[in-house]
Amino acid sequence: MKYILILLFSLALFGCSSNDELPDIAADAGEQQIYDDAQRYLRGDNYDLAVRSFQLLEARYPFGKYAEQAQLEIIYAHYSAYEHEAAVEAADRFIRLHPQHPNVDYAYYMKGLAAYTGNEDIFARFLPTDPTSRDTSQAKEAFAEFAQLLARFPNSPYAADAEARMISLRNLLARHEIIVANYYLRRGAFLAAVNRGRFVVENFQRTPAVADGLAVMAQGYIYLGMDDLADESVDVLATNFPDYPAIGKDGQFISNYTMQGVQRSWINQASLGLLDPPQPPQFDNRPKI
Repeated sequence: MKYILILLFSLALFGCSSNDELPDIAADAGEQQIYDDAQRYLRGDNYDLAVRSFQLLEARYPFGKYAEQAQLEIIYAHYSAYEHEAAVEAADRFIRLHPQHPNVDYAYYMKGLAAYTGNEDIFARFLPTDPTSRDTSQAKEAFAEFAQLLARFPNSPYAADAEARMISLRNLLARHEIIVANYYLRRGAFLAAVNRGRFVVENFQRTPAVADGLAVMAQGYIYLGMDDLADESVDVLATNFPDYPAIGKDGQFISNYTMQGVQRSWINQASLGLLDPPQPPQFDNRPKI
C-alpha cells in the first residue's frame, strides 16, 4: 500500500511539473520579443507554450505587424500537437477575419490537412493500422477541404500537395467500400456486396480498387444466380485487368463458388461438410507488404 501511495504521489508531481506555465512577460515586453519567444517554443516542439505566446502577442498587439502571422502560427502549432479540431477552429477564424489575406490559402490547406490526419494521434506512428478500415467521415471532409482549396486557389503553392492527397483519399475511400463489400460477402448479403462493388466501379474510376469492385460484382452475381450479369462483370474484369488473380489464363473467373456450384475440397466431401468448408472469397488485390 505504501508503494502504491508513493507511486500515485510521484505521478501527481509529474503531472504538475509537465503542466508548463507561460513565463512571466513584462508589461512592456516588445512585440518582437514575444514573437521571438513564441518561435523559440515552436522550434522546441513546445506547442502549448507557443500557442499561448502567440495568443498573448495577438492580445497585446492586435494591429501589430505579427498579429496576423501569429494567427497562422497558432493553426500550425495546434496541428503539430495533434489538436486537429483546434487547428480547424483556428483556420476557420483566420479565414473569417482575413478572407482576402495573401496567405489565406494556407488556412484552407491546413483545414484539409487537419482532417486528413484527424484519426491519427501521437501513438499512431507506433501502432500502425489499416486506415481503410477506419471511419471515413474525416477522409471525406479532408477531400472536400482540399477540393475547396483547389477551386479557390488553383495556383496556390499548396495545390500540388492537396491534389496528391486527394488522389490518396480517393484510393482510401474506394478501398473502404471493398472492405465493406467483402464483409457483406461473408455475411451472405450478396446484393449489398454487388451494390458496393458497382459503386466503386462507377464512382472511383482510375483507382486500384476498381478491379476488386468488378470481382465482387462477378462473385455476388454468381451467388445470386444472375449468370448473365456475372458473365458481363467477368468479361469487363478480364478485358481491363487480365492479370487479376481471380482471372485464369482462359479468361474464366477463379473461385470456390462458380456458376456450376460450390467447389468443395476432398476433406470437406469426406467429412460430409463438417471439415474445411468453402469460405466466401475476399477480394483485395493490394500488393502484400
